[in-house]
Amino acid sequence: MRERKRTILLWLLAILILAALALWLLSTGFFQAVSSQERLTAYIQSSAPWSHLVFFGVQLASVVLAPIPSNLTAAVGGVLFGMLPAFLLTYGAVVLGSMFVFSLARGLGQGFANRLVGKKLSEKYLDVIRRKQDVFLLLAFLFPFFPDDLLCILAGLSDISWRRFLLLCLLARPWGLLVACAVGGSALDIPGWAMVVIGVAGLAVFFLAMKYGDRVEQ
Repeated sequence: MRERKRTILLWLLAILILAALALWLLSTGFFQAVSSQERLTAYIQSSAPWSHLVFFGVQLASVVLAPIPSNLTAAVGGVLFGMLPAFLLTYGAVVLGSMFVFSLARGLGQGFANRLVGKKLSEKYLDVIRRKQDVFLLLAFLFPFFPDDLLCILAGLSDISWRRFLLLCLLARPWGLLVACAVGGSALDIPGWAMVVIGVAGLAVFFLAMKYGDRVEQ
């Protein structure tokens, strides 16, 4: 009986928070603003003098609601606030959001995850998360071609501990965000050919790590 009450309370908390975030974004015109980087920049600028707080809220919502990748909004933050402020705000919001959805999935189970992630994606990634756990999550957070925000939800269904998942987020999630903020803040300029090389090298590292990661851990 106590467990059932706890589950109901968690469901209510999740619905209230997600609904509040969605209504706030809808009322402020966020979903129209994400159609382009220029509109998103203007959307955040229009909230001055609360621009930094609104940017933090947008980054948090991008993890919890996942309408757009965090790296895209991080680049906008780099344009508006410079590399370091944008990175610190993004890093804090992304880690907080990651732990929030992880905790909700851990408390509410498969049904909640399927509603947010979708059954198809859940079946695609959940098995490999449970088998490869640390190696897969570490690489998925490092490389940009994975839906890492959604993987945080699915990680909550595995047996990985809360502290271990937090450590993975702290170690692996900041690097892509840092690059996005640096590009947005004009502190870093990566040509197209370099992005291709990095992408190919990343894929090679990923497949090698997935194949031999268990041996390395042992």
